[in-house]
Amino acid sequence: MTQSPTPKPLARVVILVENLPVPFDRRVWMEARTLHAAGYEVNVICPTGKGYDEGFERIDGIYVYRYRLPIEASGFAGYLFEYPVALISSFALSLRIAFARGIDVIHACNPPDLLFLVAAPFKLFGKRFIFDHHDLCPELLDSKYDKPRPFLRWLMVAFERMTFAMSNVSIATNESYKHVAVARGKMKPERVFVVRSGPRKAWIAPAANALSTEKLVGYVGVMGAQEGLDLLLEAAARLVFEKKRTDIHFVLIGDGSARKDLEAQAAAMNLAEYVRFTGRVSDDELKDLLGRSTVLVNPDRPSELNDKSTMNKIVEYMAMAKPIVQFECTEGRFSAQDASLYAKAGDIGDFAEKIEQLLDDPKLAAEMGARGRKRFENDLCWEHQEPKLLAAYATALGREAAPAPSALASSTTA
Repeated sequence: MTQSPTPKPLARVVILVENLPVPFDRRVWMEARTLHAAGYEVNVICPTGKGYDEGFERIDGIYVYRYRLPIEASGFAGYLFEYPVALISSFALSLRIAFARGIDVIHACNPPDLLFLVAAPFKLFGKRFIFDHHDLCPELLDSKYDKPRPFLRWLMVAFERMTFAMSNVSIATNESYKHVAVARGKMKPERVFVVRSGPRKAWIAPAANALSTEKLVGYVGVMGAQEGLDLLLEAAARLVFEKKRTDIHFVLIGDGSARKDLEAQAAAMNLAEYVRFTGRVSDDELKDLLGRSTVLVNPDRPSELNDKSTMNKIVEYMAMAKPIVQFECTEGRFSAQDASLYAKAGDIGDFAEKIEQLLDDPKLAAEMGARGRKRFENDLCWEHQEPKLLAAYATALGREAAPAPSALASSTTA
């Protein structure tokens, strides 16, 4: 009995990621799986870390190549050491893939805005380049330093501009990023596709989202300077000590460069009894902790970067059908709409009051959570993003878009 030949892929794709390993990077992994299910051959090149230390794996039909970084940089001098290693490693692995199976598309996910250097030699041979714009690197630089760094900012804008200039298509995570691609990057609007980040509908079952009787405030995400967790600790102190709310507890899920400082701050503020730092947890434990929380928070410090960025945690909170408290910002309000209360920018007292309001009004909390889940299902879940991702690829390749895998599945079961 002869075996049927393996179907030819729609195109051979290499996805470049520098700041996180895959599949730990949930957005990149969903993109890779969508492309693979739609008929593309997908390779991912990324660093090791977060428990993913194998140099090569084939996972769900996707080829994952990883390289080791000498350090995890946190300052400009560290980046000068880290980025050359990442670029050289990414280029060497791209060549390996090109000789083994061929490449049609290079899909680069920032930061940094330097991965166009890896793709540039392949562009000379007619390969397509797609820029997946995850972060505003010039604004990210501003958020890391107290004082302006004009030369470094000019350099970041120049790298960003060169990346856009070489792109056949750009993928933006929201409309604010699309505006940057068009206004600052000089991209044609029809070549910029908004593909938002959000889990699939089935990531959490609505039945698991019943409100807990425990007055628990939850947070999940990176613990860095711009995430504003120091502001959350100050809001917690106001609730516990000024308002005598010893019935309220906080669970902070995640890790990052600021975690040790935050733990020390919590101890110095006598909050250790009320604030728990979990570190990284499994997906099941994450869902359990968020599911038991009454209110979920996003204390991102108001800044130009945070105002224009869509935080993955907001959509995950909405998927959990939980009410949200965050500071007023453009993209945070666009995502959550009436599933969130919005504190005045930087007003810690107002943030604390909004948390207390939801903790003491279970009916309002439940209504807001239900509205968030509905918006998640109707607009923000990954099933709604797949067609946009595939349309971006079709435009880059000059062909008709492939059907989204979720559409294929629904037509098969109809």
